[in-house]
Amino acid sequence: MTFSQKILRRIVRNEAMATDPAEIYGWRVYLLACSACFGAMSFGWDSSVIGGVIVLPPFVQDFGLGDPKSVASANLAANIVSTLQAGCFLGALIASPLTDRFGRKWCLIGVSLVIIIGVIMQAAASGNLAPMYVGRFVAGVGVGAASAVNPIYVSENSPRAIRGLLTGLYQLFIVTGGMIAFWINYSVSIHFPHAPIMYIFPLAIQALPAALLCGCMLLCHESPRWLARQDRWEDCKRILSNIRNLPPTHPYVQEEFQEIVDQLEQERRLIGDATFWNLQREMWTIPGNRKRVLISITLMICQQMTGTNAINTYAPTIFQNLGLTGTSTSLFSTGIYGIVKVVSCICFLLFMADSLGRRRSLLWTSIAQGLAMFYIGLYVRIAPPKPGQDVPPAGYFALVSIFLFAAFFQFGWGPACWIYASEIPAARLRSLNVSYAAATQWLFNFVVARAVPTMLVTAGSDGYGTYLIFGSFCFSMFVFVWFFVPETKGISLEAMDKLFGMTDAPEKGSVDGEDAPELSEKGTKVEQKEIS
Repeated sequence: MTFSQKILRRIVRNEAMATDPAEIYGWRVYLLACSACFGAMSFGWDSSVIGGVIVLPPFVQDFGLGDPKSVASANLAANIVSTLQAGCFLGALIASPLTDRFGRKWCLIGVSLVIIIGVIMQAAASGNLAPMYVGRFVAGVGVGAASAVNPIYVSENSPRAIRGLLTGLYQLFIVTGGMIAFWINYSVSIHFPHAPIMYIFPLAIQALPAALLCGCMLLCHESPRWLARQDRWEDCKRILSNIRNLPPTHPYVQEEFQEIVDQLEQERRLIGDATFWNLQREMWTIPGNRKRVLISITLMICQQMTGTNAINTYAPTIFQNLGLTGTSTSLFSTGIYGIVKVVSCICFLLFMADSLGRRRSLLWTSIAQGLAMFYIGLYVRIAPPKPGQDVPPAGYFALVSIFLFAAFFQFGWGPACWIYASEIPAARLRSLNVSYAAATQWLFNFVVARAVPTMLVTAGSDGYGTYLIFGSFCFSMFVFVWFFVPETKGISLEAMDKLFGMTDAPEKGSVDGEDAPELSEKGTKVEQKEIS
């Protein structure tokens, strides 16, 4: 056992970590997860960079944003920002049929190229709204599709003991991309001349994570579980053995391969061929599957209604509303906000995701986020900052509450929702489930991005009602998790059926010898010799 594996066993404490072989936690699985998660970095980068760009003086001048306190300017800023989320909604919806048809790997490569095309259009807009809108929409289609495929690919390749850690890397790369975007915005505000290059550079550099996604995925394997669904059993076994760093004859590889076979057999005997309408019927008419997709969708609605992306996208504006003066000062505070998010997410992934668990993390952070939001809202309502005056102590604590909110979100609702959405569905419903969850996330992200600028102008004095609304949602989410969301840490993907129930499912078949069932209409069989 290597030193890193010993450290991992000390950090992650669950039954699977104690019983599974140490070899499966080698460098391959981490490199694979990080390569795919550059798609998540595009998500965070593209979503965060625009909030700083729209307050840069050259951008304001070239695109006619005018007075930031006017409703017309707020609506124009909201339109520019939210076009990305509209594209993301479409991308998340089309991701499921594409990834089921062409595989996880090649879909991620394809969407990276789409993102790059959209970024080029944004950088070349030169004060024209039409190419800016189209470019953000096109980039959004790529980002949205990546947000649906990325968690699937990582979860299908991850060992069960650290699946929360590796799938949670998705959220870590989101916040890392956002943090880098925040600091790039701050850097150009103090080092670049007041010319179009000040906003063209941060818009153009958005292509970097997409380029890294394309290059890294060319070096990665396809998901073994997707290969199994295509009846490519030899490839499935070979890649599974390679990722687990164990020979094909090792009992752990045989057991995991057998679980994949058993679950796929059960699903095909239950519902038949995997046509679109068969999958819809399987998802919505079988109670166990319906419960899983509704949990995934509701978690994503709740995630957005915490208000996190209101702060992510409009952080410079919000910091100015809390009393910070000057574009550079607000952008610097936004950079600190990004650092807090990254550090908090790392702490969650290392010490909570597979140890404390997903459910407990969601419960306590619901209350903590609500308290932070309520304090900010009450401060703005009772003692709002006045122009030209220093920020009072209560105002500084409101700023600290923004950072605390960011930390609380990363301790639970940030990573945990993506972990649940990608790990709880049945194998052949996974892409559809994550697609619906991602589309829901982007739909409500769009709602928040479109509404918040207007809310900050109209929802009470200085927009204090904005924070109270989001705080109220945070408290209500505690109730939902308490009654409807089970714990899943340390449970294999194939064991989720036992946790959620698979109504009217036949008994698991055997793949031994003459009793090996047919796994496709082509008559493909998995014989005992193939497994051993």
